[in-house]
Amino acid sequence: MEENINNGLFARIDALAEEMIDELRALIAIRSVAAPAEDGAPFGAGVRAAFERMLALARADGFAVEDADGFGGHIEFGGDEGEGAKTLGILAHLDVVPEGNGWSCDPFLGKRADGRVYGRGATDDKGPAIACYYAMKALKESGFVPAKRVRLILGLDEETGWVGMKRYLARVGPPDFGFTPDADFPAIHGEKGILIFELAKKLGKTAAKGLELRKLSGGSAPNMVADYARAVVRGDSYEELKAKIAEYRSETGRSLYAKGVGKSLEIGANGVAAHGATPEKGLNAISVLMDFLPRIGLVNESALEFLDFYNRHIGFDLRGERLGCAMEDEASGPLIFNVGTISGDAEAVILTVNVRYPVTMTAEKVYEAMLPVIHEYDLGLVKLDHKPPIHVPADDPLVETLMAVYRGHTGDAESKPLVIGGGTYARAAKNIVAFGPSFPGDPELAHQKDEYISEENLIRLAKIYADAIRALSAG
Repeated sequence: MEENINNGLFARIDALAEEMIDELRALIAIRSVAAPAEDGAPFGAGVRAAFERMLALARADGFAVEDADGFGGHIEFGGDEGEGAKTLGILAHLDVVPEGNGWSCDPFLGKRADGRVYGRGATDDKGPAIACYYAMKALKESGFVPAKRVRLILGLDEETGWVGMKRYLARVGPPDFGFTPDADFPAIHGEKGILIFELAKKLGKTAAKGLELRKLSGGSAPNMVADYARAVVRGDSYEELKAKIAEYRSETGRSLYAKGVGKSLEIGANGVAAHGATPEKGLNAISVLMDFLPRIGLVNESALEFLDFYNRHIGFDLRGERLGCAMEDEASGPLIFNVGTISGDAEAVILTVNVRYPVTMTAEKVYEAMLPVIHEYDLGLVKLDHKPPIHVPADDPLVETLMAVYRGHTGDAESKPLVIGGGTYARAAKNIVAFGPSFPGDPELAHQKDEYISEENLIRLAKIYADAIRALSAG
């Protein structure tokens, strides 16, 4: 009997495959990057447009929907009537990080080629959100009646401040349990704590004549490895500087260039984007630029002090070793340190840093470990955001159910539940864990150029999520 139900459900997903791919492409085509608030659109018009498209799709398919004043919402079916019904929450998000540089196609076209759909959000998190939606649609059209409410919760500012999810949950209430399709398989039972903070230094004027640093910029978001960085310098001649750039390129193999900007010279570094949770998969362009700038004979004393701080205590370190905050535990491994952005002018320079710390540690311990170096260089520390770690036992029934679903679809009996450095909506409410969408051995695609999801995996995800929803929402 179970096999017949599976065959009918999976056949329905296969029949919906082309529609699912088309809807994903249309959703990718909406540039849902956070932007200034507008009426009814607290996270900008693009995010609102993506949200409205999902709600319209759900209404047309006969689902109940909720719009919490543009801060978030849900798509729902099933469940007993009355206050006592349990709710299974599937927490996905429709906002995306900025596209960054170096794409070989339009990041908001939804290009379909070679069995893949390309675009910002294809993997993080529009593809998985669409897969979950079509899992629900296939279950509904196959006649499955869940004993619990099944609620696809649509977050709209996961990549930024989570204000929307907090407002949504305050208004609607949290689900009783569930999962978020925004990490890795087989299942995630722990996530490191996340800190976002600024390190700032005031820059004084200099009376010395010579090559002067005028401006710094780089990176797109704290939770991305910066794939570009720029410095604007001003001097009388740039020939020697250009020679040093060529020498650095030859010596290191790193990408560095120079171009004229009026009477100034822009020095640019190119890196490799990656998710801030896995900076080892990228190359930070800010670190490349900081490594090079002390070679060119700048006359700004306070800027040179900042460069000295950066190269002595950050450099290309990814664990906070020389800043004094390296730490690890058995449950979740080492601290992860990523410089996401830099901005600077004649008055100050500001670094935005994203740290992911082990589940048994605290934010206070991380900050205290950095203070000696921060004080030595007279830096300002501005704490911007903190998401405490979460840890669900591997033998929790929720984790065990998801593991069983994953193993049934993949035959992978070896993989164990994971603890990750990424931050997902599993932190937004109790009894939530991350489940997919990336399979063991998949390339890292989130927050990178030419992000894509394979059509085969999109369909596979819909079937896995349909099974998970059925298993978790049964009576």
